Amino acid sequence: MIIFPAIDLIGGKAVRLFKGDYDKKTEYGEPETFAKIFKESGATHIHVVDLDGAKSGETYNFGAVKSIKQAGGVFVEVGGGVRNAETAEKYLAIVDRVILGTAAVKDEGFLRECVRAFGEKIAVGADVKDGYIAINGWTESSGLKLFDFLDGVIKTGVKTVICTDVSKDGAMQGTNLSLYEAVSEKFPVNLIASGGVSDIDDVKRLKDAGIYGAIIGKAYYSGSIDLKTAIRVAK
Repeated sequence: MIIFPAIDLIGGKAVRLFKGDYDKKTEYGEPETFAKIFKESGATHIHVVDLDGAKSGETYNFGAVKSIKQAGGVFVEVGGGVRNAETAEKYLAIVDRVILGTAAVKDEGFLRECVRAFGEKIAVGADVKDGYIAINGWTESSGLKLFDFLDGVIKTGVKTVICTDVSKDGAMQGTNLSLYEAVSEKFPVNLIASGGVSDIDDVKRLKDAGIYGAIIGKAYYSGSIDLKTAIRVAK
């Protein structure tokens, strides 16, 4: 299993939110600092989310994303606000994979276009809130249930899905293992579990369940998970 330490961006700074609430933000500092630490800890992949972009659809944190890639020198995937092919192409000039969230929900034709153009460099974010896919930085419900959404995603040829249980994100209450197991069993994708990975036992359980990847955010920043240990356990 691949560990993806996370860097969430607001105003060019590394931050964490509590359950996706923009009013419950903790700022941690310069993102490139964490990129260097992650690499030194043995990380081969970094997960980046532009939280400003997720709400606005703009690439306000493009410079910060570029600095993360340059500082870390590892595989970087980025999501948040990628809602047209031009933005996807702009990011893919500096990172390795782009995650489509709101745009993938609202416009399946756009998703198909991106998969045709960029292949496996396109991933889809499936953010689940109260059983439904959340959009626009988790501030709205799409009215679309998770499995119904993923049925359509699979048909476009997407190979990687990042699934987030919003209720667990940043809450340090453990991961929703049953959700990830259900998705993994039903859909032939590389599933990256996100939200609630709080300790090494969570990492072990996800690995034992055969999950492709796991994102670690708040647990790293709060000191609840040692990244080197998590990477070793995941292997």
